[in-house]
Amino acid sequence: MGRVIGLVAYHVFKESVRDKVLYNLALFAILLIGASYLMGQLTAGQDIKIIKDLGLAASSVFGLFIAVFIGVGLVWKEVDKRSVYNLLVKPLRRYEFIIGKFLGLALTLLVNIAVMALALYVVLALMNWLQPAVGKASVDAPVLDPQLLKAFALLYVQLLVVTSVALFFSTFSGPMLSAAFTFGLYVVGHFNADLAHFENVVKSPAAAWLGKALYYLLPNLAPFDVKAAVVHGQVVSAGYVALTAAYGVLYAGAMLTLAILIFARRDFK
Repeated sequence: MGRVIGLVAYHVFKESVRDKVLYNLALFAILLIGASYLMGQLTAGQDIKIIKDLGLAASSVFGLFIAVFIGVGLVWKEVDKRSVYNLLVKPLRRYEFIIGKFLGLALTLLVNIAVMALALYVVLALMNWLQPAVGKASVDAPVLDPQLLKAFALLYVQLLVVTSVALFFSTFSGPMLSAAFTFGLYVVGHFNADLAHFENVVKSPAAAWLGKALYYLLPNLAPFDVKAAVVHGQVVSAGYVALTAAYGVLYAGAMLTLAILIFARRDFK
C-alpha cells in the first residue's frame, strides 16, 4: 500500500514541477520578496519590518494559488482525460489514489514554501550585510529572526488544509466550481471566529444555531496567520504552533476522509 501511494505522490510531484504555472508562481513570489527589499528602502527605520511582512504575505498568497489551482485539478484532470479508468483497473485502490494525490501536492508545497523562506532569509541577510546600521536599529526582533520559521510552518499547515478542501471539492465538481468553493471557504475561514458569537448580532435562534454549527464545521484559518506577531517581534510559543498545527492536520485528515468516501462511491461508467 505504501509503495503504491508513494508512486502516485511522486507522479503528482513530478507533474507539478513540470507545470509552468507552478514555476511562474514560485518565481513571482521570489521576485516579490526581493521587491520588498527595494520598497523597504523608502521607509526609514521600518525596512526590516516591511521586508518580513511583504515576504510572508507573498509566500501566503502564491502558496494559496498553488494549493488551489493544482489541488482542484488533481482528480478532475484524470477524469477529464479518462486516464482514471486505466488507473483504477490496475492494483490501485481508490483511497490510495486520493491519498497519493494529496501527499504529492503536499510535497510540492513543502518545496515551494522552503524556497520562499530561503529567499526571504537571503534578502534579509543581504540587507543586514549591506546596511549593518539598519540591522542594529531593529530592536523588536533580530534581522534573521528564527520566529519566521514558525510563521512559515503554520503557513504550510494552513495550505495543507486548503489543499484538502480543494481535493474534496474536486472529487465531485469541476475545476471552476471547486476553485470558487475553495477560495470562498478560505475567505470565510479567516473570519470564522465571528460565527461563534453570531447570536450577538442576530435575533433569530435558528440563525444563531446555524452560525454556531458553521463555526465548528468550517475551517478556522485565522490562528495560522501569525505574520503580524512575528514581524513585530512578539514571541509565538512552540505550544501554540504545535496546537494550531495539530488542529490543521486533523481538519485536513477529516476533509481527506470525506474525499475518499465520495470518490469511492463515484461511478465512472
